[in-house]
Amino acid sequence: MTQAKKAILEVQWHGKKEKVCIEVQHNPKEFSLEKGVQLAEINIPGLDAPLQQFIRGQAEKLTIELFFDTTENGMGDDAVSVTKKTDEVYQLVKVESSSHAPPIVNFIWNKHFSGDTLSAACSSNQLRHSFKGVVESVKQNYTLFSPEGVPLRATINLVLREFRTLEEQMAELKLNSPDRTHSHVLQTGQDLSRIANTYYDSPADWRAIADEPGNGIEDPRRLQPGSVFTVPAIVTRFSA
Repeated sequence: MTQAKKAILEVQWHGKKEKVCIEVQHNPKEFSLEKGVQLAEINIPGLDAPLQQFIRGQAEKLTIELFFDTTENGMGDDAVSVTKKTDEVYQLVKVESSSHAPPIVNFIWNKHFSGDTLSAACSSNQLRHSFKGVVESVKQNYTLFSPEGVPLRATINLVLREFRTLEEQMAELKLNSPDRTHSHVLQTGQDLSRIANTYYDSPADWRAIADEPGNGIEDPRRLQPGSVFTVPAIVTRFSA
């Protein structure tokens, strides 16, 4: 009989190159995925129903229940606390002192994960073989104890919230169409020429971004990382 493949939680602690793999003791019986979008209703007099305006996508959530048991070591003096296993998962919601944020966690079980059969050309942002996120919540429930009060059995309800960087999402969604207006968050090391090359495929068109009134750029050579700039559409640039 083939042994079942164990699911793992692959943890990337900030500031560490190597990832830590936490193997679940028992594979989950089920897990759920939840994804939504935020819409705004535009009311127009005379229409039967308001128009639906897409605002943004909402973070996807993975909810999973994990079971842990250490009764194989007995319930007497040799009893082993189940917290030796559960604490590895519970710590994933703790904020790291160096990054001021929890670690990145990747839930991996099998390459045939929800989204693995989607077309890369049409749904690249949902094409995946695992779920990467940060722990939103973790709830421990201890259900069995030794006569001395040592916890021996527990379940953990774990909720992961989707995590993808700005660069990853921009690359996946290909939101650099030059005939649309975009918002861009300036990254360290970027200048207007690089932004123009990303959206216009022409670094020489950086002045269109510099001249956009809402950007408030006085000196293109002195830009602060984290600033949000409007990248005007091509039709806007040539309408004057």
